[in-house]
Amino acid sequence: MNAIAKFVKYCSKRSRERRAVIFRSSFSLDEDTRILDLGSESGSSIKAVLEGTRVQPSNVYIADLDAEAVAKGSEEYGFVPVVIRESESLPFEDGFFDVVYCSSVIEHVTVRKEKVWSLYSGRSFRAESFKRQREFAQEIRRLGKQYFVQTPHRHFPIESHTWLPFIAWLPRWLLILVLRTTNLFWVKKTCPDWNLLNEAQMHELFNDAEILYEKTLGMTKSIMAVGSRSSQAVRNSVLTQ
Repeated sequence: MNAIAKFVKYCSKRSRERRAVIFRSSFSLDEDTRILDLGSESGSSIKAVLEGTRVQPSNVYIADLDAEAVAKGSEEYGFVPVVIRESESLPFEDGFFDVVYCSSVIEHVTVRKEKVWSLYSGRSFRAESFKRQREFAQEIRRLGKQYFVQTPHRHFPIESHTWLPFIAWLPRWLLILVLRTTNLFWVKKTCPDWNLLNEAQMHELFNDAEILYEKTLGMTKSIMAVGSRSSQAVRNSVLTQ
């Protein structure tokens, strides 16, 4: 299992580095650029993404449900902490941020956490989740003049939250039963709070964005919606490993 964990972490690191290149080449970033990392945890991801740019830590806002995580990011990196309240809009005016960055977060904007393990109907889960994901996408577009949203692809064989093959293809009732078992012994434990998206859904949520694809072994590993006004924006790009 240690070998599996090391391999997956290596692949994840490579993927994050490629996405960082896409981000830095898609936006004009300087000392005055104001950035929101939505679903930031401690902000370590956006710190790595902005490495080598002129963006000032005091202009980077990290927003998450976890108050301790954003406080840590504020202390370690000098970012501005913002605690999110579930189902509430953030207290910023329209277009307050030059760029909203949101990586591997939108798939978790689904049903309320107390329902995650008890909602066995895949149809009900997907309908309720996509409604909330639509609202989340609208909030991203409200807050940012530009944005970068990345999410794992629904049909990639290795599911990123579990590191298990083909598990995202299971019906929801069976997925829950499998996770109750694998969480007892598997190297990667998780709860089934994710509603993975495909290309058509990302187009629907971000219809004014350029949709980019990260490829691994010829398959789409993740999808990015890049709403950029910069002349440096990447056009018709495909990320390959």
